[in-house]
Amino acid sequence: MSTGKQLAGLLLLTTALTFPGAALAQGTVGSPDTGADAASASENEAEPADQAGDVERPADEAEISIPGGGGEIIVTGRRTRDVTRSSTQVVSVLTSEQIARTGEGDIAGALGRVTGLSVQGQGFVYVRGLGDRYSLALLNGMPLPSPQPLSRVVPLDLFPTDVVASSFVQKTYSANFPGEFGGGVINLTTRAIPDESFIKISAGISGDEQTTFSTGNDYYGSDFDWFGFDDGTRDTPPALRDFFASGLRMSDLEVDQQAIAKQLGNPNLVVTQKVEELPVNWSAGLTAGTSFPIFGDGQFGVVATAGISNKWRNRSIISQTAINTDLDLSTDFRDFVTDNRMLVNGLLGFGLEVDDHRIRWTNLYIRDSLKQTRHSLGDDLLDGDTQFIQDTAWYERQLLDSQLVAELKFGDLDVDLRGGYAETRREAPYEYSFTYVRTNNENDPLGDLFINSLDRQRGSASVAFSQLKEELWYGGIDVGYALTDWLRLTAGYAYTDTDRYSERREFLFDADSGFEDAVGALRPDLLLGDAIIDYYDIGLIESTQSDPAFAAGLEIHAGYVQTRFNPIQGLTLDLGVRYEEATQQVNPVEVFAAPTNSGSSTLLENDYYLPAGTLTWELTDSLQARVSASKTIARPQFRELIFQTYYDPETGRQFNGNPFLIDSELTNYEGRLEYYFGQGNRVSIAGFYKEIENPIEIYSSFSDNVQVASFANAPSATLAGAELEFQYNYDLLDWGGWFETKRIVTVANYTYTDSQIDVAPDDVTLIFPGGERPATDYFRDGVPLTGQSDHLLNLQFGLEDLDRLQQFTMLFSYASERVTARGTSSLPDIVEDPGLRVDFVYRQELDLFRVPVELKLEARNIFGRDHYEFQSNGTNRIEINTYEVGQSFALSLSTEF
Repeated sequence: MSTGKQLAGLLLLTTALTFPGAALAQGTVGSPDTGADAASASENEAEPADQAGDVERPADEAEISIPGGGGEIIVTGRRTRDVTRSSTQVVSVLTSEQIARTGEGDIAGALGRVTGLSVQGQGFVYVRGLGDRYSLALLNGMPLPSPQPLSRVVPLDLFPTDVVASSFVQKTYSANFPGEFGGGVINLTTRAIPDESFIKISAGISGDEQTTFSTGNDYYGSDFDWFGFDDGTRDTPPALRDFFASGLRMSDLEVDQQAIAKQLGNPNLVVTQKVEELPVNWSAGLTAGTSFPIFGDGQFGVVATAGISNKWRNRSIISQTAINTDLDLSTDFRDFVTDNRMLVNGLLGFGLEVDDHRIRWTNLYIRDSLKQTRHSLGDDLLDGDTQFIQDTAWYERQLLDSQLVAELKFGDLDVDLRGGYAETRREAPYEYSFTYVRTNNENDPLGDLFINSLDRQRGSASVAFSQLKEELWYGGIDVGYALTDWLRLTAGYAYTDTDRYSERREFLFDADSGFEDAVGALRPDLLLGDAIIDYYDIGLIESTQSDPAFAAGLEIHAGYVQTRFNPIQGLTLDLGVRYEEATQQVNPVEVFAAPTNSGSSTLLENDYYLPAGTLTWELTDSLQARVSASKTIARPQFRELIFQTYYDPETGRQFNGNPFLIDSELTNYEGRLEYYFGQGNRVSIAGFYKEIENPIEIYSSFSDNVQVASFANAPSATLAGAELEFQYNYDLLDWGGWFETKRIVTVANYTYTDSQIDVAPDDVTLIFPGGERPATDYFRDGVPLTGQSDHLLNLQFGLEDLDRLQQFTMLFSYASERVTARGTSSLPDIVEDPGLRVDFVYRQELDLFRVPVELKLEARNIFGRDHYEFQSNGTNRIEINTYEVGQSFALSLSTEF
């Protein structure tokens, strides 16, 4: 029996032991939030009681904190408190209970269930198929810096669902949000004041059939790796640290290359080991909160949460490259990758409510560490040799964030004050790569052995050290005043200052012609042993000497005015204009005493007036229409501007920036009909259209059989599409018996998107360092934007109890093919095919030993949809990044006091 089936059997047995009949015999306690109605009940409709200790507002008041919202997004005078319906914009809201129904452990996975949203890579949420540069992510209405060198947007898989009270998605632009609003804004609101004191403890295990109890690879590292922290083993060695401080170049005569090289061969970091049975994934969390009266009728609350998880993942990747447009193979590799990811998080929040004033101080800490071991075996079909490549790496990402938000009400006057400081760090010390070559040549005495001669011809060895630090300061004020019952004015100012420092130093071990090939058969730690380095005078070459470090910054001053106008009953007009003045710059940092004068600098100084308007018309008590138009922008991300090589551990690709990129400008239109029938039931249909000037696209090329991605401005693009959303709840009271307290919950959404890049024969684009190039060298007219799937579909079918926590939910998600990178030199684009994924989540509250315990069982990717990324010319196809995913299973328990 396979390990995946063993794990599945164990969890299914647990399910059988807790199936509804047995569960009811245990005596369930409490009652669940009605998540499907969490933001959709009218004032006069009764709601079931919340679960004891839930840190959220009543089900019909989703806790949302956004700029200019005055603590809410409800339109004055509306008969309903349904956020989706009463907002003057197109929004979707996920409350904590709706997030819990999906069973996802991080907020990125939960957002993937929202209409028009998809998750790509490790936690990057795309809105309507547009890339992460078009998706704005906020926390309590304030921006966050990213710990990723490959993104300015923080990856949302860093945020455990336990720290989020609600997730708010707005797809039509309004002037109170930053102008970088291409596809939409995602605002996460953290938990603040609990209704009553509580302590919640949770723990879980999970696994997948490709990894758990299967063979994997690992290296020792340090004693604290399991916790996501290094014990000092990976600190920069003394000789290299002195070299960095000296300002010298590696080729300078004063540099003792051998002394540095001898400190770079730690066996704990370069010797990989086979692990016969990888352990199960595990996680644990603790959340506590309390509140008490203050200032008479005021309320003060404290919420704290801490969590840790340790997960393993195996991937056996097919990685091929082509030599021509017929897709004849140049290389054919199989990469076996074992990832060990550790996530530690903590939140400490304070909340104060006095009369209508709300103040929250939120402090968030997230640390995400990845330990990766990669073995690659493949053939170079042009040279006829076989290569074995061993990579070991350690990536630390860390986010510290402190925010203060005051939402004050003085009668008809609202004043919102927001300020915050956030810092992210990324450390990647000791990224090792060793290449051993077998020539397969009968005339070579060692032709049947893998040899590393340290000469980049028959083998190589390298080590890289990279670091990134980004700091963000934010301050803003929004003032709103209701002049009359039908006219409200809001104005605001926001200041954002982001600074990033990024450094990457890579060193190649270099042997001269006197190095004996037979010595190259030694394993990595012996190959870099002190005796070998001394005897053969092994030196170092710094491959990143031209551009080792960069400083980047983005300073934005913004102001806006906005009005919400109700000229007649049922008609609302939201009009606004935002002015943004921004300076974005990227400059090489001189780390050497002798300047490099690389010229890879960027300075973008632009200002924009960004108008936005949305008309909402209540045609009947149940039917309303919306029409929206706006102008927005998308600035190049730091990673796209910095001419520095980054390695993406997820895709195995290298990225280089383009300092010649410029801003993209968007014109957006949308029309929508929304029909509401009964409590929590609704259907909507929408059409949208976008024109994008100078969109930034990713393209790929190959250098020494290594795929390298970069970025360029395409001349223009258009995007059009339609959305359909449906939610229906059906009570089973008439069925009687066990079904008497049950209801069926159905949630469905579908998005169709059609985009195309427009390229004329005489169009040009700017590529660093060459300058102006024909745009047709990089883009083909009529092809879709990168990252955009024509079809996105999400379905949820659930059966849940209205009197107690008991939910059975089937989740279906489908995304059609999407381009991840442009092919160059007439090669086809690189395409990903996500396909259909089916999940099942079961939640049940049990009364065990007089303690309420929530049981959650998950079966993910039930039909074993694999990951496909390929190039195809219609006749032939090669696999770029294709691997089996398999089913995964999870079991977790939580209890609340």
